[in-house]
Amino acid sequence: MSRRSMALAPLWSSRVFSVDVDGGPVYFRLQNEHHRGKGGKVVKRLFETGMLKDDGCYSILVSSGDKLRNAKFYWELKDKLLGGLSQGCRLSPMCAFLPGVQDSLIRGFLVKDSSIATERLLRQFVQRDDPALVCSYTPGDTEDDPLWTQHLWTHVQNHYIVPSEPPGYHPATLNMVNSDVFYSFQEARDVLKKCADIIPEATSVLELLPRGGGGCGSVEARSEPAFPIIVLEGLDATGKTTLTESLRDALGATLLRSPPQCLSPWRARFDQEPPIVRRAFYAVGNYITAQQIVHHASKKPVIVDRFWHSTAAYAIATAVSGSTCDLPTEGSELYRWPGDLLRPSLVVLLTLDPEERKRRLKGRGQEKTKEEHELDRNQHFRLRVEEAYRRISGPTCISVDASSSAEQVFQQVMLLIKAKCHL
Repeated sequence: MSRRSMALAPLWSSRVFSVDVDGGPVYFRLQNEHHRGKGGKVVKRLFETGMLKDDGCYSILVSSGDKLRNAKFYWELKDKLLGGLSQGCRLSPMCAFLPGVQDSLIRGFLVKDSSIATERLLRQFVQRDDPALVCSYTPGDTEDDPLWTQHLWTHVQNHYIVPSEPPGYHPATLNMVNSDVFYSFQEARDVLKKCADIIPEATSVLELLPRGGGGCGSVEARSEPAFPIIVLEGLDATGKTTLTESLRDALGATLLRSPPQCLSPWRARFDQEPPIVRRAFYAVGNYITAQQIVHHASKKPVIVDRFWHSTAAYAIATAVSGSTCDLPTEGSELYRWPGDLLRPSLVVLLTLDPEERKRRLKGRGQEKTKEEHELDRNQHFRLRVEEAYRRISGPTCISVDASSSAEQVFQQVMLLIKAKCHL
């Protein structure tokens, strides 16, 4: 077991645990003393529903002081478990955190499996220097005693499981800063530097970035370009491509896209990596785009097809689960624009009825991205993305209904540009 995992153990009983059961989280905490009758309902949902009486119950949570190692191990953990456990095993996403403490969230799985091989496989994680904390769960001695106990394998003491109130925020928000959403060029670049040894393509990306310190966008963020910068945001098939090209022609502007074309050779590679690596890749793409914007905005207006709003909205909506109520609250620092990234003059968010958007996508005949499949399959995800767009501040998005004709949408956006950018 890693030193980091051992260091976490003294705070173990202070943690709140969450397990996804039937599409929603169930929260529990630990206590040293037995208080009869306190854990019956939560125990039934967690451990007894749909289980055979002799099923084993375990949890494995990933913890490492190294963010990249932690992310990579967790990213691969599910496949490792499914590859070594019996076909009848059941895995439920699980996490543990210290309430209100940033970067305290650790993730893993609750494992339900009665096979003898299960315990053997989990013990291998403990015996190796893997960043894993493994627990087993035991029911009360009698039917009148429903309280279960949790045993952390590296420690002697058992803890009783009792219900816990929901924390009032999604636990994922505790670890979101510079892991799911990056707020500085330096933080994103550092992640790519650290993974260059295992991802050779990261070196190629780093070669495209400025070599000096102080952040790629620090100068650009403070500068006032001579011409306005208009960003068009929105889901696929809302009409961004048609509109950006029309605006380019009408304004005599330069049209740029984010991520920039120079990163295209490596997008597929980084899309296969853990979220922290994937998000860092797209974050530096925004800073490369910012440099391109500054260059062109000294000569003419610049139209940008997607920028930081898209990067942040999709990352936030992916990191949290559930409905829009589970998003960070409006006004949260998680929606703030990075201080070292160039701010656009105007950001327009194109919105569209979901059925109309599906119809347009079907008419395209193009292969859907992974995110497009998720938008179609999961209505809650789509609503989270749209709401996250609206909550980002500094600059905020101005929503425009894109269900009208392309010409009507164009005229409406032109009026906004004239009013906000004085063109």
